[in-house]
Amino acid sequence: MRLLLVEDEGKVASHIKRGLEQEGYAVDVVDDGEEALGMASVYQYDLIILDIMLPKKNGTQVLKELRDKRHYTPVIFLTAKNSTEEKILGLDLGADDYLTKPFEFEELCARIRAILRRHESVRDTKLTLSDLELNLVTHEVKRAGQKIDLTPKEYTLLEYLLYNQGKVLTRTMIVEHVWDQDFDSFTNVVDVYINHLRVKIDQPFEKKLLHTARGYGYVLREGDAADKD
Repeated sequence: MRLLLVEDEGKVASHIKRGLEQEGYAVDVVDDGEEALGMASVYQYDLIILDIMLPKKNGTQVLKELRDKRHYTPVIFLTAKNSTEEKILGLDLGADDYLTKPFEFEELCARIRAILRRHESVRDTKLTLSDLELNLVTHEVKRAGQKIDLTPKEYTLLEYLLYNQGKVLTRTMIVEHVWDQDFDSFTNVVDVYINHLRVKIDQPFEKKLLHTARGYGYVLREGDAADKD
């Protein structure tokens, strides 16, 4: 999952970004409202964490413009203001949640998970393909009943592949969703992580699920790929 964090307090932004990356999210950070609008227009985010008190354009202005342009990416407001009127205004503008500073990081993570599940319309807590299973709540991954230990980035990559199972995903698509804006797309890190994932979820098993679409990218599906891996 790729998130946009809009926060002008550097230490707060750094703390949140570091914690979310440890949870397996790719996180882009901007510190003013105008840049937030620009980033949200260029990249497809799964969720935006939006401070209200921002330079250039405040959070409520940013949210209003996003909704006016029919951008329905989920938004969590962060603010030091805790008045009922402020909360009503934010929710009426289209915010999905409202978190008052200071807050516990674990609470922010729980709210993010709840909103993402709700917006993805996930009826179950699991993503599955054949005998491969990923639990969205516990982050546990199993294949044929065997638990598979993944790093946070490997988990995020597998989650993205499972959400798009059957679709060929280019390296650019994977980079833009799994890594942040500072990632160097000319490196071979995508191929490296795909190989790490393949070793863990495919190599010990007879049926292969992660395939290379030669010249295009990768696809997670049952059956043989169009090109040999």
